[in-house]
Amino acid sequence: MTKITRRSFATTAAAAAASLKLGPAFAQENYPNRPIQMICPWGAGGGTDATCRIVSALLEKEFGQPVNVVNRTGGSGVVGHAAIAGATPDGYTLGIITVEIAMMHWAGLTELTPKNYTPLALMNEDPPGIQVSSTSPYKTVKELADAIKASPPGKFKASGTGQGGIWHLALVGWMQAMGLPPNQVAWVPSNGAAPAMQDLAAGGLDLTTCSVPEARAMIDAGKSRCLAVMSPTRTKLYPDVPTLKEAMNIPYTTGAWRGFAAPKGLPAPIANKLTATLKKIYDSKEYAEFMGARGFGTVWNDANGYASFMDTADKQMGDAMKAAGIAKT
Repeated sequence: MTKITRRSFATTAAAAAASLKLGPAFAQENYPNRPIQMICPWGAGGGTDATCRIVSALLEKEFGQPVNVVNRTGGSGVVGHAAIAGATPDGYTLGIITVEIAMMHWAGLTELTPKNYTPLALMNEDPPGIQVSSTSPYKTVKELADAIKASPPGKFKASGTGQGGIWHLALVGWMQAMGLPPNQVAWVPSNGAAPAMQDLAAGGLDLTTCSVPEARAMIDAGKSRCLAVMSPTRTKLYPDVPTLKEAMNIPYTTGAWRGFAAPKGLPAPIANKLTATLKKIYDSKEYAEFMGARGFGTVWNDANGYASFMDTADKQMGDAMKAAGIAKT
C-alpha cells in the first residue's frame, strides 16, 4: 500500500485543483467528446423533423460523435422550445427552433422569446406563395389584388393553416402592405396546407397563402397555380413566379423558417465551433441535394445574422398578430 504523506497529499491536491481550474477550457477545446442531444419541437415526419435529422446526421459525420434527435412535441411548439432553452448550456443539448418562437409569447402561450437562446445558424426558410385554383379567373397577383380591393371585406376566402398560424399572418401582412384591413380576406381555419390546397382545387376557397413546397403537389398536378411569392427572390421551384416586389412593388416578405440554437449562455468557443461546422454542412452537396429534393428553401445566416433575423421576425409577427386581434400580450 502506498503511504500517503503530508507532502504527497498536498502535491496531489494541488494537481487536482489545477485540473479543475483548467477543466472548462479543456472541455471547450476538446468539444465534443460525447454524444449530443438534438431537440426537435415538432413531430416525426414533418419538414422541421426532416431538416433537423439531415443536419444532425451531417453533424455526427463531422464530429465523430452521435447526434441523437429527440422529438419533444406539444403545446403548439412550447414543450420542445422550452426543453432547448432550459437545458445546460454546455453544447451537449442543442435544438432546431422555428418561426413559432416569434409567435408563441405574443399568443400568451409562453414567456419564451428568441432572447432565451444562443443562436447558431439559420439554415432554412420557406416563403409563402399566393395560390389560386387552375380555374380561377385571376392570372396575375395584381389582378387578384385589384379584385380583393374592389370587394367588400370577407367576400374572398383564404386558408393554409389554423387561425393565427404563420400562413394566416402572412395574409394579414400582405393585406396591411396594400393598405387594407387585416380581415379584408376572410380566413378559413384548416388543419394544414394539404387540406387547404384540396379545398382550393374543389372551389371552396379563392386563394391560399401557404409555402410553395406545401402547394407543390397541387401545382404540379395542374389543379392550382402560384401567382407570386412573399420573398426577396424568386423560388427555385418555380423561377417564373414573380415576387410581390416585382409584381406589385410591395416589398413585403415573410416565411416559415428553421434554425439551430443552444441554451442561452453557451461558451463562445463552443458556439463558434458549432456555427463554423453548420456552415460547412450548409455548403455541402448532401445538404443541398436533400433540401432541393424536397423543395425546401435554403438560406444562411451566422449567429449574429440569425439573432438580428429573429428580432425582426419577432416584431413582424407581433405586429401581424395585434392587427389580427389574436395577440394576448
